[in-house]
Amino acid sequence: MPTTPWRNGAVHYELDRTEGNGSGQQTPLVLVHGTGGDAEAVFGHVVGPLVEHRDVIRPNLSGSGRTGDTGGELTVDTFAEQVAAATRAASPNQPADLLGFSLGAVAAAATAATNPELVRRLILVAGWAHTTDPRDRLYFETWERLFETDRDLFKRFTALTGYSAAAVDGFGHDGISQYLGNEWPPPSMGRQITAGLRVDIRALLPQIQAPTLVIGLGADAMVPVEGSRQLHAGIPDSRLVEINGEGHMDWFIQPDRLLTQVQAFLDT
Repeated sequence: MPTTPWRNGAVHYELDRTEGNGSGQQTPLVLVHGTGGDAEAVFGHVVGPLVEHRDVIRPNLSGSGRTGDTGGELTVDTFAEQVAAATRAASPNQPADLLGFSLGAVAAAATAATNPELVRRLILVAGWAHTTDPRDRLYFETWERLFETDRDLFKRFTALTGYSAAAVDGFGHDGISQYLGNEWPPPSMGRQITAGLRVDIRALLPQIQAPTLVIGLGADAMVPVEGSRQLHAGIPDSRLVEINGEGHMDWFIQPDRLLTQVQAFLDT
């Protein structure tokens, strides 16, 4: 796993190179994970089809993987600096396409707004523009409190809001028991949750210059589709696609519908 320095530490990232693309014939693709995830857990299952066409860069944000920092408060600015650092290190001679999921979508939007020279095309999946509405604040405050007080209830709440009802039923009793017994979440996730509670990138959205596809997930109870509509409304000339029936993390199980939208946008 390569590493690159940034202002307060070092950013670790995964770099998957497509065969025969050593000269960078295709635009690289940067994938930015969300809260509690990391480069491998969130995107490991989709790297195969994506790397057939282009190099894939997957940074770990602070609180995930082996990316290090001073241990202070995390902000959207922190994440944007880390995404920019990894992109420059892995693709020094050309801009990249940038895809962010959930909190990673917030980070990706901020990166594109503050570093327009780095981003050719931008894709924001299940993101949001601000955590100031009553429902969103209640969600993140509940998530934060459960994380601090009861990790078992935290995992149960996350499963019930992160996946659609059909996806949870699809796990079966054994799958749910296995999920509840795993070691997730990482202790450092709490810092990312707190950062999510303080998100407000509305002032940055008009600065985004890259052609942008916003993908909302119609059955998302964690980050409701209204968050994607906010991003679309704030980003000039962006395009909004809503995938009906999809929960926030359903694409972890079946990514084809999402990948179809992503590939079509990147190929145009």
